[in-house]
Amino acid sequence: MAVTIKECLQLQLLEMEMLFSMFPNKGEISFQDKNVLSYVQMYLKNIKEGLPPRIEYSISIDIDEPKVKVDLHVSLPHSYPHSAPQLFARSNALDRPNQLQLNKHLTSHISSLDLGELCVCAAVQWVRDNSASYFQNSNVSFETAPKEKAVKIIFHRMWIYSHHIYRQELKKKIFDCAKQLNLTGFCLTGKPGIICVEGLKENCEEFWHVIRYPNWKHISCKHVESMETEGNEDKLHLFHTFEDLQFQAHGDYGLRNDYHMDLGQFLEFLKKHQSEHIFQILFGVEGKHSDNQVHN
Repeated sequence: MAVTIKECLQLQLLEMEMLFSMFPNKGEISFQDKNVLSYVQMYLKNIKEGLPPRIEYSISIDIDEPKVKVDLHVSLPHSYPHSAPQLFARSNALDRPNQLQLNKHLTSHISSLDLGELCVCAAVQWVRDNSASYFQNSNVSFETAPKEKAVKIIFHRMWIYSHHIYRQELKKKIFDCAKQLNLTGFCLTGKPGIICVEGLKENCEEFWHVIRYPNWKHISCKHVESMETEGNEDKLHLFHTFEDLQFQAHGDYGLRNDYHMDLGQFLEFLKKHQSEHIFQILFGVEGKHSDNQVHN
């Protein structure tokens, strides 16, 4: 019986699960289209009719001796594993002749396997087991091979003002989103409601997009602090978790839910986190010491 494209794509997703278990760290597997697996799943569930794009990705493979990396670039036809994948290995520590030889022998090895057999994991193992000799013969010295550049990241801190934050389902959405995006900061419940998130720029922007839409009125991003850094961003964090911040309401409002928070306590909180300057940005007035209560 002829094998269908859907059966092939199901096998491709199965192999991706195996690869994710072999390469669990961020950046070890990089997709040409980060949404491609979702497109394949929607096609398999009949949510989308047209064929999804090919699954194309690269795997960063550590070679033990010498200590170098090989990037294995993979492109899977829709009919894989019943047709051959396109594989190409590349390393900055290999000269062109040895890189061509490495790929020639890799292709030969994969061609010797039976069609219908998943073979990317086998290709990874072959590269690990057989690459050393190609590096030993290479004219590129490991000392002069291009070194990995320190990755520059943009660290963001967003200060968000809302007329009020009361509803539990809204708070849950805020906290769930901050956790998923690995953001620190706080959410101040009451009237007004204040949110601070800090972390990678793209994660902060995604948080803002998620909580703002579709229908949150009377909310604005009042201020953004942005810093470029290399490597570890932990030292830039003013907050170590995402905190549920609540202060006692100022004055006696009985059972009313529409109350103003004690912003004097909030100012003290900002001072403890080196953020006193934000008070004027958020509320349009200069922060005073704790003896003078400030109200919105």
